[in-house]
Amino acid sequence: MTGKPVLGVDDNEDLRSARVDPRGMRELLAAQTECTFSFITEKGWPAGVVMSFLYHNDTFWLTAAADRAHARAAARDPRVTLVISNAGTALPGRRMLAVRGWATVHTDRATKDWFYPAFAGRLAPDDPASFARLLDSENRVVIEVEPVRVAVSHDSTKMAGDGRGGRL
Repeated sequence: MTGKPVLGVDDNEDLRSARVDPRGMRELLAAQTECTFSFITEKGWPAGVVMSFLYHNDTFWLTAAADRAHARAAARDPRVTLVISNAGTALPGRRMLAVRGWATVHTDRATKDWFYPAFAGRLAPDDPASFARLLDSENRVVIEVEPVRVAVSHDSTKMAGDGRGGRL
């Protein structure tokens, strides 16, 4: 090897230049509908669950049955992290964001009335009314996550080759 190491070919240690930029973040959030919702259990352990989300007005919106561990955890301790990757989307490369945020658990009718149709339209575009009707139950909550900061991100399309040692 001569000269400066090439990220993704000769070096895979300092990935600061392979962070997701604002354009990449917009692409990822437009393409993906699933995330890992990370929270702290009552016994202090980190835990996570895969959930669908709606990204609306720079805020993440999710829903769950009120008695689920992650819904109870968000009500008890609003510090959460959402991990979003491009797995299962048509986006090239490997992209991910870990977004720290403050969760608010909503039970009010006004939030449910706008959220269920918007969420169902994004997740079940062929029959959003049926999905919205299914979601609208007495024991369901809407979880709003207001982002604090992107804690970690990665975009392998910013790396030479395939980002795993291959050459162009």
